[in-house]
Amino acid sequence: MTVAEIRVDQRVIGIDSRRFASVEKALVELITNSDDSYARLEAAGVPVSGRIRVRYERHHAGAVLSVSDQAEGMSFEQAGRILSYGGAHSPLARGVGDGRGYFGRGLKQAIFGLGHGWIETIQDGRFTRIDVFRSANGGYLYDDGGEDRRAFPADYARLGIEEAPGAAGTSVTVVVDNPRVRITQYGTLLQSLSDNFYLRAVLGRRRVELEHGQQGTGGGPVRFREPAADVLLGPDQPGSVSFEGGTYPFTLTLKRATAAELTLRGDERTNGLVVLSGKAALDCQLFEFENQVGTEYLFGTVTCDALTEMLGSGRAVISDEREGLNPRDPFVAAFSRAVSGTIAAAVQAEKEKLTHLERATTSGRTAEMIERLLQRMNEAAVVDLGLETAPDPGAPGGEPAALRFTTPFYYRPPGRPFQVSLLLDPARLPDGGTLTFEADLPGSLAINPAPAPVPVAALAGTRRLEWTATGERAGDRGELTVRVGDYWALCELVIAEHASQHAADQPPHPAADGGVGPEVRPAEPTGPAAVATGPTGPAAVATGPTGSAAGSAPGSGGRNRPKGAPRPSRDHGVDLFTGYDFRSLHESADRAVYDPAERKVIINTAAPTVQLYVDGRGRFRDSARLLLAELFLDVIADELARRRTAQRGRSGDLEAFRNAKRDIIRRYGSDIHRTFLG
Repeated sequence: MTVAEIRVDQRVIGIDSRRFASVEKALVELITNSDDSYARLEAAGVPVSGRIRVRYERHHAGAVLSVSDQAEGMSFEQAGRILSYGGAHSPLARGVGDGRGYFGRGLKQAIFGLGHGWIETIQDGRFTRIDVFRSANGGYLYDDGGEDRRAFPADYARLGIEEAPGAAGTSVTVVVDNPRVRITQYGTLLQSLSDNFYLRAVLGRRRVELEHGQQGTGGGPVRFREPAADVLLGPDQPGSVSFEGGTYPFTLTLKRATAAELTLRGDERTNGLVVLSGKAALDCQLFEFENQVGTEYLFGTVTCDALTEMLGSGRAVISDEREGLNPRDPFVAAFSRAVSGTIAAAVQAEKEKLTHLERATTSGRTAEMIERLLQRMNEAAVVDLGLETAPDPGAPGGEPAALRFTTPFYYRPPGRPFQVSLLLDPARLPDGGTLTFEADLPGSLAINPAPAPVPVAALAGTRRLEWTATGERAGDRGELTVRVGDYWALCELVIAEHASQHAADQPPHPAADGGVGPEVRPAEPTGPAAVATGPTGPAAVATGPTGSAAGSAPGSGGRNRPKGAPRPSRDHGVDLFTGYDFRSLHESADRAVYDPAERKVIINTAAPTVQLYVDGRGRFRDSARLLLAELFLDVIADELARRRTAQRGRSGDLEAFRNAKRDIIRRYGSDIHRTFLG
């Protein structure tokens, strides 16, 4: 016989081959086949090397892979049979072996799913090669050459088998030319095979190596590295399944990872119980506790030989897609209940830890989003809403703001340098702090020298930092913001064709300068910023459209203010929202609150809704950012509305509060949600 059609329903091969359109899945099938072959030799008392060599040669548009062993090998007749039988003819179905994976339907589909390939095998000194490929019209064919032949030294060397009496082995090579198959990177493939739960037991008893074929480098061991963990149940704690009058034993080991993050889904899943039966890994799951809060760091194994016994007797304990246990099978359902009952107390204990969780954390990306949001809302409170957050300089004993520009609004003509001055009180700034600047400027508007971070300790007696700004194009505008600790200040720079050319000669406005008159620079500046090269007097304040540098923004709360009282400054402030914390509020039913003493948004980890989004180690999931957006919006809008109604003299007016809160939500709700969407 030479070329012939594979004697299996062609439609079945096509359906199964699509499941194998993955380098990783195909390799798992081939590696487990080699493991089965070694296991049969061990059962017969034959010593084995246990070596499985995987070679992977990656190219831009394709790849070549092979899996070789030094196990049983096959005769010419056996090699032909593996291409014709399906699951009904597998050793498992005939009751003469454990079986695993795709149970007699994997080898052909592993080859056809990726492209084409060939099988080479040596047994009793005879060499057999069978090529497996597709015809021009899509048929599934093979070519066995009509017969085997004597094995030559080159055959032994190519298959990695030491030439000796009785030496045997098999190598399967696949050419990946299916354009729909992803060509995996070598490092990614090594990690995928190392973590694949179908291989985990195999990697513990066999020496599997992945060779980088294209580079000709030596093989790297494929090993699953179990994370550091505490044992919760076991090891190998006994249990049993009661089914139709019989009792079927199983053993279970349950652990909790102490540091590493676990993968929660996919074939590379490291969370969950690997279900072992005989030599086969059938599934990885947590049964009735699958995807539940508190189980994210649990993993282990459950071994039940009855599963393959049931499979061999014809029970459909494996799903139709052959991707895990079949939950509709009565024995699997009974097994699931028994395992779930065994681990229930341990899972509940993990959930209880969340109930009493005092603190929680976020990822760095989420923390960055929250920090950006709080800075934006701190500025909105002052600039947009006109709320007074800094100490009132008009109040008895009040002091000017510790950080403020001489004017919030530099309205200057094009082509004429002007002075930008920052006034500060180093004694009130936080020790160890650093002034940081954010310049949002068009390319035609330059500030010299470029604002750079300044440590508070380097300020010494400096009370003023100055820069020279020049705008070349009318209509351009920008902003300069400075922060240190909870203090911040900002100014807007606008270049206008008809702006006054004499604004730089005016003294600071009393309201902008805290009512203390012009600042005097030291004779020799001790701070790191350069003195502007323009006029030597203090930078002037432009009155702007409102007639006052510190006037209220429209609708900012200036109404109902006592006559003669200073209006809130809109160019500087102290942060209303200095940060956030995930903290248990114990008996409180609130999901989130504002703490005025700490000026923080507190997310209540004791709230049931919040607990749903916190994993077993107290980390807030990134997938729950929309919940965070909702909580921050509610707390921030509540606090801003309370302050706004109080500033208008309507503290006890519930309707005014509700209207103010609705207005703030309409104004900032979309921005807050967009922040958490990145």
